[in-house]
Amino acid sequence: MTSSTLPNTLSSVFEEHSQPEALFDALMPALGEILKCDRVFLYVRNPNTKIGIVPVCWRLHTEIPEVLDSDWKQEPASLTSEDPMFAAAVRTEPSIYIEDVETTSPDVLSVEFERSSFGHRALVHAHLCYENQLWGILQPCMFNTPRVWSQFDREVISSVETLLTPAVVKYVKQFTV
Repeated sequence: MTSSTLPNTLSSVFEEHSQPEALFDALMPALGEILKCDRVFLYVRNPNTKIGIVPVCWRLHTEIPEVLDSDWKQEPASLTSEDPMFAAAVRTEPSIYIEDVETTSPDVLSVEFERSSFGHRALVHAHLCYENQLWGILQPCMFNTPRVWSQFDREVISSVETLLTPAVVKYVKQFTV
């Protein structure tokens, strides 16, 4: 799937918004609707200083926990040892599609870390990489039930990764040294 074959809603978001903040704000609800998710959030980071922020989080309804942090913070030094998915992302490995947090191998994710930090049941850990460095993670997710991520879902995420990454890099460079 390319930008020209993305669902019209998503293509329009990328066509209409050139500034990162406006793009992020418009993309999260559109992506949540297209993927029929409970929550979609974006974590962005400076790969050199390892500081990050969650500038935007969309939720289907207010009972879904919000993951939003408006302050740039240093990533804990222990994060890659506590969270195998984050470690994979830092290594710029392909994005990870988790159908059920409860049954996924501990080599792929830490159930306790996911429960305590995010509370979701199924997720996509979409790695936004540029020049062999991790600049962000896009995370659509589901609560309460497992989910098989379809070929359509995977194609949408892959296209969004490609189109979103330059905006993430621009945003990070704009706000960090």
